[in-house]
Amino acid sequence: MLNVLRVHLPSEIPIVGCELTPYVVLRLPDGTITADDVPESSPVDGFFLRCKWYRKQSDKRIAVCSIHPTELATLQCLVCIKARIPVAKSYHCSSRCFFDAWQHHRALHERAANAVNENGTEDDELFGRLTSNSSGSSSVNTPLHSGPPNEKGGGETWLEVGRMKTYTPAAEDIGQVLKFECVVVDAETRIPVGPMSTIFTSRVIPAPTPTPRQMIPIGHFDSDGRAAAGSFTVLSYNILSDANATSEIYGYCPSWALSWQYRRQNLLREIVGYHADILCLQEVQSNHFEEFFAPELDKHGYQALYKKRTSEVYAGNSSLIDGCATFFRRDRFSHVKKYEVEFNKAAQSLTDAVIPTGQKKAALGRLVKDNIALIVVLEAKFSNQSSDAPGKRQLLCVANTHINVHHELKDVKLWQVHTLLKGLEKIAVSADIPMLVCGDFNSLPGSASHALLARGKVDQMHPELVVDPLGILRPASKLTHQLPLVSAYSSFARMAGANLALAQQRSRMDLKTNEPLFTNCTRDCTGTLDYIFYTADSLSVEALLELLDEESLRKDTALPSPEWSSDHIALLAEFQCMPRTRQ
Repeated sequence: MLNVLRVHLPSEIPIVGCELTPYVVLRLPDGTITADDVPESSPVDGFFLRCKWYRKQSDKRIAVCSIHPTELATLQCLVCIKARIPVAKSYHCSSRCFFDAWQHHRALHERAANAVNENGTEDDELFGRLTSNSSGSSSVNTPLHSGPPNEKGGGETWLEVGRMKTYTPAAEDIGQVLKFECVVVDAETRIPVGPMSTIFTSRVIPAPTPTPRQMIPIGHFDSDGRAAAGSFTVLSYNILSDANATSEIYGYCPSWALSWQYRRQNLLREIVGYHADILCLQEVQSNHFEEFFAPELDKHGYQALYKKRTSEVYAGNSSLIDGCATFFRRDRFSHVKKYEVEFNKAAQSLTDAVIPTGQKKAALGRLVKDNIALIVVLEAKFSNQSSDAPGKRQLLCVANTHINVHHELKDVKLWQVHTLLKGLEKIAVSADIPMLVCGDFNSLPGSASHALLARGKVDQMHPELVVDPLGILRPASKLTHQLPLVSAYSSFARMAGANLALAQQRSRMDLKTNEPLFTNCTRDCTGTLDYIFYTADSLSVEALLELLDEESLRKDTALPSPEWSSDHIALLAEFQCMPRTRQ
């Protein structure tokens, strides 16, 4: 007979929309141990495992705190309700919670007021307009669930909500405890045999709701606010691989918000919500690409391409190696060609060519870091009314990369960037094609790598060129390229005018470098590492996704946080293809 040895849930806290799959360990009749499911449709020696899920029933409708979602709400901001801000953001677990979150919460009121072109309310009035239930829970209009009959036991009422091993919490489960039961059943008599195994979850918390980010127009839009025909959007986002999302590194982020079950749904909602035509994602683990992102984004109309990092240095589980994933909408683009850049191979070629035999091992030890780039050539399916050759194919080259992270290896960073650009130059020579260069370059504005990308050359007196133990950057005059690359987000710094939205964005820019103040914001480091570069002779920027305010992010200490599931922020730009002047 089957025996249930133990049952536990791998996830600490259940979240709406995230599957719950208990880990059930069984002893089979032959004595072997397995965690595989034994459903009624496939009994073993006449026995199967029956699973049921229940939700604890309560007469009280429950709301949870928008800041601390594991806590029940006791306060509700009525201004949020009147301003039609999502109701989930109006709840707080205590007065202290509300006061601590006030600066960020007030921004929600201001955004709502600006949206309807009304004046904001005075602070004193807002603080006073709270309601608190004496029972300790706030009133919320949650529809009652109509389901199977109730089961009572131990003085508590439980409603059966599922009969599968896996259960996905729904909106009506928010704030409630779930119970999972499993028992071995005789397949012939349908009578349970052996003891019932039961586990309880923590209270279900709502799916995260990151504050929406708006697109800020840069170019000429139609009168109804839509972009001109032939425009397209490109997202670049380092999503933080699960292998790197540890409590040791991000101890300020709650462990449940670092769990992959939580982060993957949060990231997916955010990414899909941008409605980008092209997605350039970095730090995508190979197992997560195959098992989650590729199938989930396929449902939203995206075709996927992927390049995993090489593994000369990495010694862990190969399925946990991350890489770069590029997705594009099938209805807007078709795949023409794919190039894979392995900097390890380029390092081998370089050492073979210029490094003396006795120094090759040390040189490879410095250069081989497993970084890669993925370059794809796409053909647009949409019409480009601004084109001077209506019948000509509209091609687009998109590079997606993640450059070496080590701060002390600035020579390696610069060499990798230079190697990538030289490869793109070869493509540019073979085809008259607009180019985008996206990714996490792990290089700050003003660095040699950024100068090479943005200016096409590196000043021979740049201080970073002093560190060149392998002599791979000499002569400095070779550190050039001919691609007319411009950083998309520099458009915010260059735009003139009194537009309030643009003025706010310029306040989040470093006007010395014409780059955002940050794209990476952890407790220990804040700076710009991510960029979208474009060829300015063939593309123009029409709109940019607004930058985030550091103060609002710091309310949760830093990134990642329960609201934002990466230590980087997403960059998104809308482009328009320009008439070509070159022959």
